[in-house]
Amino acid sequence: MKPQHPTVEHLEPSLAEALAALRQRIGAEEAVVVAYSGGVDSALVAAIAAEQRGALALAVTGVSPALAPHLREEAQLQAQWMGIAHRELGTAELQDPDYTSNPSDRCYACKRELHRVIAQLRQDLPSPWQSALVLDGVNLDDLGDHRPGIAAARERGVASPLAELGINKQGVRAISRALGFPWWDKPAQPCLASRFPYGEAISAERLQRVAAAETWLRQRGFQELRVRSQGESARIELPPSQLARLLESPLREDVVTAFGALGFSAVSLDLEGLVSGKLNRELQGAAGLRSAPPCAAG
Repeated sequence: MKPQHPTVEHLEPSLAEALAALRQRIGAEEAVVVAYSGGVDSALVAAIAAEQRGALALAVTGVSPALAPHLREEAQLQAQWMGIAHRELGTAELQDPDYTSNPSDRCYACKRELHRVIAQLRQDLPSPWQSALVLDGVNLDDLGDHRPGIAAARERGVASPLAELGINKQGVRAISRALGFPWWDKPAQPCLASRFPYGEAISAERLQRVAAAETWLRQRGFQELRVRSQGESARIELPPSQLARLLESPLREDVVTAFGALGFSAVSLDLEGLVSGKLNRELQGAAGLRSAPPCAAG
């Protein structure tokens, strides 16, 4: 059994203070609902919510074709580990042209839909859930990034305790490690919609094709990856240290055959390697290859 209040190990004073403030912030609420993706940030908020509010904490995950199957499973397993009640809610962003047309603020439409269904859930539940505070995992670094979904959350009155308390991504990982969370170093894994260039239409079928391609690679030992989809072509991004392995025979031939069976007409390997936020470079104008910071667009 895990202790209700995990032992903190090797946490510097400023982060220990931030953790104490996070516990106090969440513990002061009667009931909390956490918009929980399973990522490191929202998992930290969910874990502290479970610790502080017990049965009056609920984690909610939005489920649609944009959520990779392995991330859905990881979110389920992590929620069980944390001991927090967990609900999955179907979201309908694929019925919204503001999402499917894939504009640069696509994430706004996505989060607008997520928080719509969370609000509906709260209204369908008895008191005190109807007045429960909704929390998300936005951290301090996110505030300086291209994150249009934050505006949608704010419109619904969602609170971001990590950002409020000045906890950045590095701090989230350090606190998570100190608390013994097995996923403390889990890489950022944005939704599958981030695999498509802005302006290129998104559909359930295209999302599922990308999901199947990435699953195929994961089953062969590649864990950090993206399969970018542009038109009918697939472009694989891997850490530079793993590029050579994919080019080895017969794996190279196998990936071409497998991706062709999924409906891709061409398969390429990005020689730059995996770079989070690569598709946001077009938002930076004519800047160079290395200029854009990582962001939620993955």
